[in-house]
Amino acid sequence: MKRSLRSIISRRPVIFDGAMGTELYSRHHFINVCFEELSETKSDEVRRIHRENRETGADVLTTNSFGANRFKLAEFLLAERTESIARAAARLARLEAGEELLVAGSVGPLGRKAGGEPSEEEALEAFVEPILGLQEGGADFIIFETFSRKSELLLAARAAGAVGMPYIASMAFGERNISRSGDSIQEFFRPLLELSRPPEMLSFNCAVGPKLMLEYLEDYLPTAPLPVLVMPNAGYPQAVQDRMIYMTTPEYFASYARRFVELGARGVGGCCGTGPAHIAEAARSIQALHRAREGSGARTATTRAEADRKSDSPSLRDREGPCARAPEGPCAREPLPVEKRSSLGAKLVRGEWVTSVELTPPLGYDLSGILAKAEECRKNGVDAINIPDGPRASSRVSPLIAAERIRREVGIEVLLHLTCRDRNIIGIQSDLLGCAAAGIHNLLAVTGDPPKLGDYPHATAVFDMDSIGLTRIADRLNRGIDVGGKTLNPATEFLIGVGADPTHLDQNREIARLREKAEAGAFFCVTQPVYDVDALFRFLDKIRDIPLKVVAGVWPLASLQNALFLHNEVPGVRIPDPVMARMERAVTREEARREGVAIAREIVHRIRDRVAGIQVGAPLGNVEIALQVTAS
Repeated sequence: MKRSLRSIISRRPVIFDGAMGTELYSRHHFINVCFEELSETKSDEVRRIHRENRETGADVLTTNSFGANRFKLAEFLLAERTESIARAAARLARLEAGEELLVAGSVGPLGRKAGGEPSEEEALEAFVEPILGLQEGGADFIIFETFSRKSELLLAARAAGAVGMPYIASMAFGERNISRSGDSIQEFFRPLLELSRPPEMLSFNCAVGPKLMLEYLEDYLPTAPLPVLVMPNAGYPQAVQDRMIYMTTPEYFASYARRFVELGARGVGGCCGTGPAHIAEAARSIQALHRAREGSGARTATTRAEADRKSDSPSLRDREGPCARAPEGPCAREPLPVEKRSSLGAKLVRGEWVTSVELTPPLGYDLSGILAKAEECRKNGVDAINIPDGPRASSRVSPLIAAERIRREVGIEVLLHLTCRDRNIIGIQSDLLGCAAAGIHNLLAVTGDPPKLGDYPHATAVFDMDSIGLTRIADRLNRGIDVGGKTLNPATEFLIGVGADPTHLDQNREIARLREKAEAGAFFCVTQPVYDVDALFRFLDKIRDIPLKVVAGVWPLASLQNALFLHNEVPGVRIPDPVMARMERAVTREEARREGVAIAREIVHRIRDRVAGIQVGAPLGNVEIALQVTAS
């Protein structure tokens, strides 16, 4: 028998699901995609998210319709499809909710229409359209999310009343316990309480993380005039088209969910940055609290959602001009053949062994040291110098400048790493064009380490995309099309490489992503440092059908402490016990370095027939050690 929101609230706290936008972003959908349209074009993916939220123990599934109104959809030329998109969103949620769970029809602020603010009549009509679609699609009630102006929320509530749909009214905080427009909580909701059809619940969502939201609501929750739903972000947010993306651990989130309920909240869910893992932990915590209080067996989650969903690649949905469908579009060109893009590309095409040495840019701006090391590599026959981009989230001289100086002054090819952490899509395209202008053609597209791993944990990360999205952009530029669909003349000539992790715990995911990287335009991949040769061989067997040249990372160990650091602190590095034992037996520093070189040379000897080349690290900047390995 189908339940009602009121019946659940009367017995126990209700569990809402997490953020739809965050999940869509993490599943290959770039921020310039109309997320709401995905309910029609990628219905299986949207439905899968609903299914995962159902499995967390949530009572309510929220539709993928936050921005489904005529003004926001007009930005994607979809205004006339408002009702159909909302209807599709509700139907997908209804299919997964069945009769056991409830469906909340998400409606967000209208945004601005072309030419200015909509009139009151236009706003009412714009709210009615998605509400009708959600009602027809099977939504049980409407949730008005992330509203910061009480006048707009009042119009939305009137529209729901006109359609006859129950609704939840949700406020987004500005500073402290006021809305972004400066109203106190009481002032913000007062007009709604006077309507003939008041809200089912009052809600607070988005804008702040669990800690601040708890501080803001400590005084209000115990005396609230209606049941209260609390849906914080995963942490402090960054705004992207009324959506915010950030991360906090599920355990941390659940600890605050419980505190909200203890303070008086009758519902808990998650907003931006939260996913099924956060809701699963919150549901367990709240249900345990309810059982302790009531002595009854509340429903528990049937399965646990994946606890660490990292950002996957964004797909580029292009919408401007006749070239927007590149590479298939009429303005796209065939890229320059790989062998003509760089000497490194030519050697890879011919099947010749390639060697490179990784040199990290200095912390200051004096480049004399790295130039001297690059010159030593050139004299010893190394093919290219790898230039990492802020490794371990460190702040160093611009790798692009370091690469340009090395290429110009030393006369050796460079392989420039480019991360997605520090630049938005505009900055990334600018840097790519700068690379082309500077004659830097070899690129390694990497997602980048989060700032929290480095020396600047309070710095913000951008991550408009990941390495797959970056690869697509570089490939588009090679075809003469920029990210806005504009023709680029001349086209770039990038040899695009990507990273690979042969010992990743989730091999299926790693291989699937590597396949996507190849499809996006990558020609070769560089692995994380190899210490387990058998694991590398198993990985190579699994990716045999992926058309990528494989360059193996080989980092000679400098000491036992160096080995322990790599094993414990660097993602993707796994050092087998026998290798660790060999480093442990080395007594002096010189013995440790000799053993590290010996291990690296043995690895190169074993893998030489299975890979296209090696990328060798220079431990602690010691290029002589790296050259002992490349000479093997």
